[in-house]
Parts: sequence; C-alpha cells; structure tokens
Amino acid sequence: MTDDLTTRIEEIKNAYEDIRVTTHQMVVSNQPLIEEIFISMISGGHLLIEGVPGTAKTTVCKIIARLIGYEFRRVQGAVDIQPADIIGVRIYDRNRSEFVLQKGPIFTNFLMIDEMNRLTPKTQSALLEAMSERQATIDGTTYPLPDSYFVIATQNPHEIEGTFPLIEAQRDRFMFSSVLTHLDGENELEILRREQAGELDARIYRDQIVPHLSPAEVQAMAATVQEVRVDETVLAYMRDLILATRHHGDIRLGASSRGSIAFLRGSRVRAALNGRDYVIPDDVQALALPVLRHRILPTREAAITGITTEAVIAGIVESVEVS
Repeated sequence: MTDDLTTRIEEIKNAYEDIRVTTHQMVVSNQPLIEEIFISMISGGHLLIEGVPGTAKTTVCKIIARLIGYEFRRVQGAVDIQPADIIGVRIYDRNRSEFVLQKGPIFTNFLMIDEMNRLTPKTQSALLEAMSERQATIDGTTYPLPDSYFVIATQNPHEIEGTFPLIEAQRDRFMFSSVLTHLDGENELEILRREQAGELDARIYRDQIVPHLSPAEVQAMAATVQEVRVDETVLAYMRDLILATRHHGDIRLGASSRGSIAFLRGSRVRAALNGRDYVIPDDVQALALPVLRHRILPTREAAITGITTEAVIAGIVESVEVS
C-alpha cells in the first residue's frame, strides 16, 4: 500500500468511525444499519429497509445526511402520489413566457421514501428508473440528478392492505436490503433513560450536529475505494456464492448479476472501513445477508416448512468455501 493510499484509506476509516459514534449518541442500537448506509452511499448504491414502525429509520437517515452535509428530502408513500409529485413538472411562467421546471423531491442528495410499497406501481417505476439512470425525464426533456445521490426506501412487511409490493426486478435494483426489528429489553430500557433525560428531542440533532464530511469528500472516497485490491480467489468466492443461490434446493429464484456487483463494490468499502486496501473473504461474508436477502425467493415448500431466507443464506455461506 502506497503512503498516499494508506492515508486516504485511514481517512475513510476515521470518517466512518466519527459518524458511527456521533449517530450512536443520538440513536440506540442500529449499528449494522449505519454501516450499511455508509457502504451503500460510498458505493453509489441504494438501500431498502424493511421493518416495523418506530425503529428510528428516519432519525438515523436525517442524522447521517446532516453529518455528511447532504440535502435531505423525505417523501411519505401514499396511493394518491403521482410520478410528477416525486420527479417534478414543467409549468408555464407567464412572466417569462416559457415553461420552467418545478423540481420534485427527487432532485436532492439524500432521498428517503417512507413506505414505498404504498406508492402505486406507476410511481414506483418512475422512482426506480431515476435511481438506476441518475436522471429524470419530464415532458421529453432529460434532467441529470445530483452527482452525490442516495436513496433509502422503507416498507413495512407486516402491512398488506393498500400496498403494492415491489416486484423482484424492482427490489433487485437496491444494492442492500436491511431488516429492522424491535429493540431488545436492554436497549428498550436505554430508550426510556434517554427520554427521561431529554436526550431524544429532535432539535438536538437539528441544532447541534454539524457536517463532518462534504459531498465532494464522499465522491473522493468513492474514487479511493476503486483502488482497493480484490484478488481473483475472492472474486471467484463472490461468484460461487451467487451461483449457489441459483442451484439451491430451497430457492426458486436465485440472485442476479447485480448481486455480484453489490458484493464487489460493498466489500471494497468494508475493507477500507477496516483500514485495509485489500478485500478478504470476511468482508464478503459480512455482506451476504444485505446483498442476498432481497434477491432470492424461497420455494413454496421451504416457506411452508418455516425455512427462512436468512437460514438459507447462512447455510450457503457455511457451505461455500474459498477456492
């Protein structure tokens, strides 16, 4: 590792640690989510969060966006939201005698879509197209989105009425998928302690948190992780994990090639977060759940017998060896 690369890798590691510690001061638990957000952001991917309400998803996102100096916008999913409400619309300006663009919330650095499965399929498609192409087309004119652009979408898997579940091709466009559950007893007690001490007031992170990074620095980090080395044996290990999902007896739809790309991009960032300029199999294994859980579909027999997606992935990681 050159001295210059060593310095830049160390800066990424320290920046993540600062963000993790600061966020933890405001939010109880959710440490894996913080890491997945940071890795997705540096990798240029997007994150899908599935979980019950009240697990601090929005709070975590607002804090991280503020720490990085991103412009944050939030959209609450509802069936009456149209594509133009998210992307924007061209309106006629009488004073200027021309049509001008009224940009929607998609034109930001950090966009959060709460309860995305409450959006109609037409609106979901418009959003996902913008996520993939990093541009929006309005009335035949294409507008680029900001260079630093990151989307987090949430959905409550326990609600069915009035929802439109994302189809497999749409879910596949998210780099990672994170699942949040209720806190355990000790963390729930910590919530009560902080509330009693007045430490859960939203004004704390709104007024006291200052940016630790800039969007330009995030882009520089994204360029740095491209220099993280991945040996052929580790690439083959990523491939073997993906192939194992396609030939597993409890899986009827395996992971696509986007899963392979997510492994590669994510493991490079994770290596940097741990101060290394090379990827090891542990980096790949640590990302197996967020990379694969939303990309595979269990067979009906597996679902009936109670075999979970998480258990299948754990079995694959245990059985696939590094060649």
